[in-house]
Amino acid sequence: MTIERRRRIIRRRRTAIGTVLVAAISFLAGMTDAAGLVIAGSFVSFMSGNTTRAAVALADGQTGYAVILLGALLMFVAGNALGIIIAHNATRRTFRVLVGVTATLGIASILTRPDFATLQFYVIVLAMGLVNAAVEHIEGLPIGLTYVTGGLSRFGRGIGSWIVGAPRRDWIMQIVPWLGMATGGICGAFLERALGATVLWLACTLSALIAIIVFFIPPRLQKRHAHRPLPPPVHNRPRSRL
Repeated sequence: MTIERRRRIIRRRRTAIGTVLVAAISFLAGMTDAAGLVIAGSFVSFMSGNTTRAAVALADGQTGYAVILLGALLMFVAGNALGIIIAHNATRRTFRVLVGVTATLGIASILTRPDFATLQFYVIVLAMGLVNAAVEHIEGLPIGLTYVTGGLSRFGRGIGSWIVGAPRRDWIMQIVPWLGMATGGICGAFLERALGATVLWLACTLSALIAIIVFFIPPRLQKRHAHRPLPPPVHNRPRSRL
């Protein structure tokens, strides 16, 4: 076996593992997103929708609701930041992020009292922001786990590039997060109708199961799927005076 063929085989294995991982986590995100929307009445990962809703609420004089939605935006940003912090310098980066998601969903599952409704909403949003740090790219191809609009856009542009003759077809992978979100969303919506807020415990359990499976993925591969910090800036050396 030549070195080049061996590299292709390894690359295909890494891509396959990454694709399955993205499908599983996006399914979890879709399930939680749909259940959270029905439970809280607002989006827990679709921040573009919450931004538009906040604007309309302000126009309608619903200042309190607008403030709650703007708070959700802050929680989503905080969740994304927290995911990077949790994954920083970890040997099993994806596993550690999923443990954080599991713990956060567990907290949300406990907050079932009506007077904790807003807090529960914020905790679910935090979990949805946090999960985005689990997988950010596969073999250099950017992946969005909860914001599939970008993935659908890249998928469409990939189709256009293929039609005009571009040889690369890795853009096909961009449909995977949407498929996961869609199927997970359908399951989450039906389960919420049947079980009510208890569906959050199922989402928490699913997150824990995925985390256990991910634990056995080699740490080196988990690092390839997670955040890559930017290199430090290179400062120009001072010019010597002649």
